[in-house]
Amino acid sequence: MSEAKFKQIAETIISRITSGYYPPNSKLPPHRVLADELNTTPVTVAKAYQRLAEQNRVESFVGRGTFVCGESKLSQVIHASEDDATEFNFSILQPCLSHNIAALQDAFQKTAPRITPQLIGYAEHSGHQQHRQVGVEWAARYGLAGGTVENTLLTDGAQNALALLLEALTKPGDTIAVESLTYPGILAIASLMRREVIGVEMDENGMTPDSLQQVLQTARPKVVIVVPSHQNPTGVTMPAARREIIAQLIRDSNVWLIEDDIYGFLNPEPIPAICNWLPEQGFHVTSLSKAISPALRCGFIKAPDAQVDTINAHIRANIWLSSPLNYQVAAELVSSGTAFELAQRQQRLAQQRQQIVQEILHPAPPHQYGYHIWLKLPQHWQPERFVQEAAKQHLLVSSGSYFAVRQPTDHIRLSLMSINSEARFREGLTQLKALMDTYTTSTLPFQV
Repeated sequence: MSEAKFKQIAETIISRITSGYYPPNSKLPPHRVLADELNTTPVTVAKAYQRLAEQNRVESFVGRGTFVCGESKLSQVIHASEDDATEFNFSILQPCLSHNIAALQDAFQKTAPRITPQLIGYAEHSGHQQHRQVGVEWAARYGLAGGTVENTLLTDGAQNALALLLEALTKPGDTIAVESLTYPGILAIASLMRREVIGVEMDENGMTPDSLQQVLQTARPKVVIVVPSHQNPTGVTMPAARREIIAQLIRDSNVWLIEDDIYGFLNPEPIPAICNWLPEQGFHVTSLSKAISPALRCGFIKAPDAQVDTINAHIRANIWLSSPLNYQVAAELVSSGTAFELAQRQQRLAQQRQQIVQEILHPAPPHQYGYHIWLKLPQHWQPERFVQEAAKQHLLVSSGSYFAVRQPTDHIRLSLMSINSEARFREGLTQLKALMDTYTTSTLPFQV
């Protein structure tokens, strides 16, 4: 076998991955099929696959085949908003911030006279009691029961909370169960921490009980992570009956639940948190990032009483404590009721944006609420190719491939809120619709 031959085949596969012909999480052709296509032998293809596995470009599973690695840098999937008037950012999920600026300015001004040595110094127990009370009140408003200042802990946003919990509850090599389509930030944490991820199938009501039960029995995960409201990326909201069933399965299996409930405030009426049925096994995570501002970095974990000291130890070791200054601003917003008014305003704006999307793009299924849609592309588009062509027109969207746990997808995720002007929002959607309707052929990357 020519050593140059298998290296050349590996480079061909990399070019196809880069171009989107083999998208993240997709299954590569069997050895013999690719060998016939490239006029070589299955042994040579096998050696090329092994080389790519050593480079962490692909993963092989006995009996299932070889898959393109789906883990990526979040910067490839989600683009932070920049001061660029030419861009239409449909990538990042955040509130429509222009509507919150005046309230934030007022809250900071009211907070300034209350700065004391105690406020700006170190604090015990994951921050000051009045700041933990903010988390109790915020989560209780949107469906969580049982939160207290003793079991509510402060973090630098929900992403920090997820990382802390996975670090505390699992070890390298452990399996984490997530929805089969899930937030890439979870996948990024798992990849960095060397945790295995397995997907649980979903339907129109979220994670399915049958699939979860099978995963619990066969993969024996240490943790199950669920996004129950306006799930990222599908937009599905799990009804109360399904939440209770999921809780029962987790309780019977004696595993941990992490409930990532940062979009609960978008529900028209509060829905009971899954953790309400799992007081000894459930960790409820929420934050103010999606309703008020990601810059506040105010996140909350409601932990089982027996786990509070453990999670506090991890918070202390990682960040010591979250900024009391930011939490003082949050306390002002919550105690005055302004935080809940802002959340309701963002909910109304999201509903208006969903109606505009329905008018221009006609997505299926339609959603009345939520910050994003999970948009199926026409058959002639691959997600990566569409993302590349959209970027050329200054349209930033997220390929669905990066949300999938080892399965292909023909969707993109479209954020609806980061563009502050409704006129520009309509303009960007119209350009996206025109691009979707443009027929383009995808040529196969070079042969060997």
